[in-house]
Order: sequence, then C-alpha cells, then structure tokens
Amino acid sequence: MNFDNKLWEEFVRDVKKVDLSSLSPKESLNFALWNENMQLKPDIKQKLIKIAQDFFENLQLDVEIEDITITGSSASYNWSNYSDIDLHIVVNYSKVDENIDLVREFFRGKVFIWNQKHKINVSDHEIEVYVQDTEESHHSLGVYSVKNDKWIQKPEKSKTKIDFEGVKKKAMMLMDCIDRVYDLFEDQKYKISLKCAEKIKEKIKKMRKMGLEGAGIYSIENLAFKILRRNGYLNDLSEIIDRSYDNLLSLSQNFMKKLKIYVSGPENDAKAGFHALNELEKFQKRVKRRHSRMKNRLIGRGNQSNKPPYTRKPSYKRAKSAPPGAGGT
Repeated sequence: MNFDNKLWEEFVRDVKKVDLSSLSPKESLNFALWNENMQLKPDIKQKLIKIAQDFFENLQLDVEIEDITITGSSASYNWSNYSDIDLHIVVNYSKVDENIDLVREFFRGKVFIWNQKHKINVSDHEIEVYVQDTEESHHSLGVYSVKNDKWIQKPEKSKTKIDFEGVKKKAMMLMDCIDRVYDLFEDQKYKISLKCAEKIKEKIKKMRKMGLEGAGIYSIENLAFKILRRNGYLNDLSEIIDRSYDNLLSLSQNFMKKLKIYVSGPENDAKAGFHALNELEKFQKRVKRRHSRMKNRLIGRGNQSNKPPYTRKPSYKRAKSAPPGAGGT
C-alpha cells in the first residue's frame, strides 16, 4: 500500500483549521452495543470474540491472540447508527516471523480475502477486521478490550475531536484493498478483479453516505473518502472496473486460454499457515507493482499541462542502464 505522508500532513493541517465548536458529541455510547455502565453487552462480546477466533483459527498459526479490541467511532461518543465496528485482533508479529513487514503484508492479505468472502453485521453494524501488532502504537478516542472486558482508553465527551488515527486506519485499509484488486487485474484475473472492485466501490459509496448521515462531514468515513480521493485511489478503482470490463468483453483468438484466465479465482489461499519464502516472493512482487502505480499517481499519468520553466514532458521510459525495478512506469 502506498500512503503519501506529505498529502496526509497537508490534509491534517487543512482539517485542523476548521472550527469544531458547533459539533456536539453524543450524550452516551451506542446503546445497541453498550450497557449503561459503559460495558460491552454480553451477547455482543460473545459474537465479536467468535468472529475474531474463527478468522484467526483459519490461519493455522502457532501463536496466540494477545487481545481482541474495538476502537474507532463505535467506541466513542462520536458514533452513529451507521458506524462500523473496528475489531482489532492483537498479535505479537515477531512470534510469527522476524520480518515484521512480511508478517504485516501476510495479515493484510488474509483480511482482504476474509472481507471478500464474508459480510458480517452485529446489531446492524458491519464488522471490520484488523490484525494489530502488539508493538503498534494506537491512539484513538476510545479503545475497549473485548477479551478482558475493560477499557484500555476510556472515551471522553467533554470536547469534540476528530479521530485522525481512525481516519488513517480506515483509509489505509481501503487503499490496501484497492491495491490488491489492482494486483488481480494485472494478473489478468479480470472476472474477479471486476467483482471485487465493484464491491469495494459500493462499500466506499455506502461508507461515505453513512458517515455524512451520521457524524457528518467530519466523520471518520467521510474524511477517509477524501484521503482516497486525494491519493488517487478512487481513480484507480474506476480504472480497474472499466479496464476489467473491457478485457472481459474483448474478443480473443485464443478463447480457451482467456477462459482459463477469466474463471480463475482470487490469490491462492489453500496453503494454511505462514511460509516466509512464499510470502517474500509475493511481497516483493507487490512492492514493485505498487511503487510503479504510486509513480503514476505522482506524475498524474502524464496529463498535467506544461508550465514554465518546463516546456516539455520528461520521458517516463526506463533507462537502458537502470537496475531492475528502477524507473519507468
């Protein structure tokens, strides 16, 4: 996933200029999830633990879940009837493998596959699964340990705040999903890339609508949408849908070969457990592809007009002397 930190910093500065004094937090936590004493309802707790355990057991890893938490707007006074439940499964990444980046990429891939297969709602709130490292710092308006049934960070309603951490997490999760669908498209798996891209587009549309109808323009959902738009990911999503559709309907002389490509499913999930060499190969391939796509976003795909002192566009082709993976789009 490619997250432009400069664009993020610029976005935060712009939002912080806004006067939030007219915004008011809710008087209580979401009554569909919480008791009057600010404890998670027992039936909700059991369902969330079941979801987390089912997800993790399918991975067949020889590590334990350190904690199961919920965070974001559903664990704060900025909730709405449409807020997702951000369910965090806390794991010590280093116990899976010493290459933390590889483990993080592994879990993101498994979450993507899980979300494509399942759509789970608890009390009309959609579940968003996230695997968090024990060493990962987490700052949010509220963090509740479902496993231990207690608050790690108790929310406050005295002052309205924008949950920038929640916005970033939501945006990064969706960016990763779009990147993975782009990978499917580049692997010529047009049928599944079209299906997944349309599903993600509908999810983003619904997410933004719910955010605006709930907490308003400064909701996590609406601000995450703006981040996707600023970083060029919404354009990428539309491009995947259009190009996947075109390729599916294009005639081919070798029809049987194309048919095999069309009916192939998402990335192979049959091999259970974590296998470092296999994950490393996939990770390196994704990094190279995403670097190329980020470069395309930064140069605007060559559509910018020439302005002084630049009178002509640079060449986007790779130099003959460039090392593998360097330069070019």
